[in-house]
Order: sequence, then structure tokens, then C-alpha cells
Amino acid sequence: MTIQWFPGHMAKAKREVEENLKLVDLIVELVDARAPFSSQNPMLQEVTDDKQKLVLLMKSDLADSKLTQQWVDYFESEGKYALAIDVNNKEDIKKIIKQTKVISEKINERRKEKGINPRSLRAMILGIPNVGKSTLINRLANKKQAKTGDQPGVTRQQQWIRVHGEFELLDTPGILWPKFEDEEVGYKLAAIGTIKDQILHLDDIAVYILRYFKEHYAEALLERYPTLNIESEDIVEWFDAIGKKRGCLMSGGMIDYDQVADVIIRDLRQGHLGNVTFD
Repeated sequence: MTIQWFPGHMAKAKREVEENLKLVDLIVELVDARAPFSSQNPMLQEVTDDKQKLVLLMKSDLADSKLTQQWVDYFESEGKYALAIDVNNKEDIKKIIKQTKVISEKINERRKEKGINPRSLRAMILGIPNVGKSTLINRLANKKQAKTGDQPGVTRQQQWIRVHGEFELLDTPGILWPKFEDEEVGYKLAAIGTIKDQILHLDDIAVYILRYFKEHYAEALLERYPTLNIESEDIVEWFDAIGKKRGCLMSGGMIDYDQVADVIIRDLRQGHLGNVTFD
């Protein structure tokens, strides 16, 4: 499976990112803590490689905390700053502001050494769609600056935002790369809602979720779906068990498999299956 999705507004956004890189001191890169590697845009990695980065592992409240810490350590080992973030946790928002202050001080120290006057930090915020970027900006600015939504692709243009008088933040639209060569990456991003649900078949995404949980989080799977025969390899049997338990029935008592798939995906995204990390 090769997923191709590169709308015109994303191509334009990529060009604008490249043009504005010279204006910023820091890249604030947002990744989904449930898939920290898969939710990195390799196309943007190339064009921002020489910039200092602060990586924010978003939606950490939905991710496996042990693996999240391992990913924070990994990013820091690459010379980046990294924080695990729950955007609804005020303390996490304070951590971001505190970290940017530290980065700003270090950058201004280097400016002084070169005889350049210090100034407020300018940062560019980047990330794939539906990673929580607009909500984060609104929390940082403490007011509604950016449009938000639970579907990818809400932000369509760039805008400068002042954060607590501490630094300036350049918002950008969420950008995906032209295609996913790795089938697994496509399924991971589809499962967490980065790719619009119309791009892939929902039943394929649901099957991927069930199989992944069977291998890595079997107890959580059985806690949510206690009638599931986890030893069986028959996916139809799994769908039947979940459908009967959750009342996903059509007229005549037949299982509505589309509805079952929707239940599984919704349970994952809303955290009802427990915390999970796909990378």
C-alpha cells in the first residue's frame, strides 16, 4: 500500500516554510507521542536540519509513558530539546515556555559573542495535521489565536503569534509528505487520525489496531472487549464478538462491520483502549 496525499495548500505551505526559515531561531516540531517517529515529516526534516529544534511529543496522556520517556531521551541524544506534552495540562504549557526561555538565553549569548544585539526568540511551529498544533498555540497565547478542530487540515495559512511577551511563534499548516512508502507508517498515522478517514478503509485500520494490541497490549484489549477470543486468528470472529457486545447490529441481527470498525477506531483515539505507542 502506498498512500498518496499532497493537496495544493500543503505544497504551498512547504515552500513558505523554506522561505521563512531564515527569519526564525528555533523549530518547534510537534510529533504525536503515540507514534513519535512515524509522525515526523521526513520532507521537513531535510529542509530544517541545520536549525535548533524543540520536539514536543503531543498527546502524551494517550501514549505509553515508558516508551514516551525513551523517545524523549532519543531526541535529546540527537542534540534536540524534547518534552512530553498534554496540551490540557497547564504545567506542561509552563514547561514549554520555560524551555524556550533557556533556549533564547543560549541563542542570545551566542549573538553577544558575535557582537549582535540580543532580541526575542523567533520560533516556527511545524507538525503533521491533527497533532494538536492549533490547540497548543491557543494555550501558549492564552487566547484563541488559531483555529482548532478534530480533523486534519484546519490551519491553512501562516501567522505570527506573540507568546506571553517572551517569544514570537510562526504558525504553519500541518504538512504531510507526498506518499508513505512504508505501509506500517500509513496504518499508524491512520489509526491516530492524522490521515483523513476517507483515505483508507476503516475496517483495515481497525484490523491493524486489533492485531497491534494483541501483540503489544493484550490485557488492555481484553479489558475493553472481554468477549474477544484473543487466541483466534479469525478477524471476522473478533468483529462479531465486538459487534454483539457493543450492539453494532443491522436489521435481522446481522453484524454491521462498518460500525464495528468505527467503534474500534473511536475507542483507540479517545483513549478507551488505554495508553498505546505504535513506535
